[in-house]
Amino acid sequence: MNLVTDKNYCLFKIDENIYCARFLDKKIDRFELEFNLEQGTCFNTFLLVDKNELIIIHPPEENYTDLLLNIISEVLKTAEVKSFNIVTGHINPKIIECLKVIVKKFQNVTITCSNPGLKLIKDLWGQKKPNEDKVLEIDMPIINLVKKETTLFPDKIDLRLIPAPTARWPGGLIVYCQAQQILFSEKIFSAHIATENWSEKNRLSTENDRKYFYDCLMAPMSSQITNLTEKIAELDIKTIAPIHGPAIEYSLQSLLNDYVRWGGKLLTNNPKVVLIYASAYGNTASIGDALAKGINRTSIEVESINCEFASNQNLSDSIKRADGYLIGSPTLGGHAPTPIVSALGTLLSEGDKNKPIGIFGSFGWSGEAIDLLESKLKDGGFTFSFEPIRIKFSPSKPKIKELEEIGTHFGRKLLTKLKKKSRTTDAGMISSRTNPTLQALGRVVGSLCVLTAAKGKEKNRITGAMLASWVSQASFSPPGISIAVAKDRAVESLLQKGDQFALNILSEKNFKDSLKTFTKPFAPGEDRFSNIETDLTPNNQIIISDSLAWLDASVKDRMECGDHWIIYAEVNYGNVLRKGDLTAVHHRKSGSSY
Repeated sequence: MNLVTDKNYCLFKIDENIYCARFLDKKIDRFELEFNLEQGTCFNTFLLVDKNELIIIHPPEENYTDLLLNIISEVLKTAEVKSFNIVTGHINPKIIECLKVIVKKFQNVTITCSNPGLKLIKDLWGQKKPNEDKVLEIDMPIINLVKKETTLFPDKIDLRLIPAPTARWPGGLIVYCQAQQILFSEKIFSAHIATENWSEKNRLSTENDRKYFYDCLMAPMSSQITNLTEKIAELDIKTIAPIHGPAIEYSLQSLLNDYVRWGGKLLTNNPKVVLIYASAYGNTASIGDALAKGINRTSIEVESINCEFASNQNLSDSIKRADGYLIGSPTLGGHAPTPIVSALGTLLSEGDKNKPIGIFGSFGWSGEAIDLLESKLKDGGFTFSFEPIRIKFSPSKPKIKELEEIGTHFGRKLLTKLKKKSRTTDAGMISSRTNPTLQALGRVVGSLCVLTAAKGKEKNRITGAMLASWVSQASFSPPGISIAVAKDRAVESLLQKGDQFALNILSEKNFKDSLKTFTKPFAPGEDRFSNIETDLTPNNQIIISDSLAWLDASVKDRMECGDHWIIYAEVNYGNVLRKGDLTAVHHRKSGSSY
């Protein structure tokens, strides 16, 4: 199956006349939240040769264009192709640049896309990139417009085209090859993993990566994604081949069930925040992704709306249902895009000024769009939950973490406000204090510790910390520990599989200073260690110098347990700093809170 393996790409022969060109990036250093597992990434482009036609499904970004042209030459060695059909739903400025090169090099090129996809192509085809003096002027090719589910080449290769619009990717187009039962699923079911293996070994080998991808990008569109998954489940599928990551050939039903289950957890009666945005180059969308992920940690549902493709009625209905609002915009030519201006008007007329709101945006040279949002909403009587977020171009890794924390703070404040509004009696609180089961649970004690975590180098180094008392030794060989981490803890994003951290075990003689420091709320982006004497473990994890002892550990597994994650980690190093002291212990009277 694997025809070519190179450090930059792999070429797989999936079936007779069906190929996958996988472009590899094992050291990707982009700042989007979705890449934070640091597994690299790959981009899968599929080539189908049918007599005199070459079909290219999911063309890559411009940095892979030369490789793609070489692969096309390799695939077409013995074929006499006279026409090219490019099927694309995932569209951004860099993919447009790749399309331009293909259109310039080959004759008889057709682009097959959905209606929203065509709008994106038209908007981007003649758009000048930042810091570019002129545009490569190439006429747009013939467009084959897919307005509803249809079949491409029914007499030949028989491809079923399924429009799959979502807020993040309004031009989404899924391709189902009926003869070979292969689903080219685009972004859905993807994972950012750089691998030279055509398919995953088993479901467990990639489950963490696919769940993380879902949490980062799919969760704010959970209702749309669940509907798509249920539709896909009706097809007879042997292989799912997404844009990113290995193909799925085993336990397909398990993956589909997971997507429905993950979405079902979000489709509840929990509070909802509507996130309204437009994004020219993806930077504003990346800011929104980070805010949404932080809010999701508090069990609040985020509904993501790309106002460039949403109807006024849908936008109005979502605003009326929401308990809080976020709105973000890029600045293009010194202005906000027209759809954002229209959405702002709807928010001003339909939104409740007593509900929390936050604004954000990216810009290249100036930020007039963010100024517009701020002034209009302030004049409209809205109160901002956080200072307007203004980011030049794309956010850095530390900024992404800060954005997550801003989202979590936004969610927590919203929950607090809603609880105060709905609380008519404290009977529930009294019950929790007197419930004998909860009183008994509170007698389970744990050592008082501070978990510290650090990741990255120099300007991209991010750190976090939290007070931990739900800690236990979990294994002798290898030595291991388990720690319960609340889902809304900022440090949770630094405790993925493969990440490292330090556990600082506190002494009963001097734990109060650390207790005071790490029980107070930290502002988003605040340095947790600014006034604390620290040292480093051999793995560059942070030691609090006043600790009784410390352990350096690596996360080996995670298990979702209600409102917490259970982290299992193997211990790499450790030391006792205060040999005459005893461990500080956390005593509680109730199991209903810390």
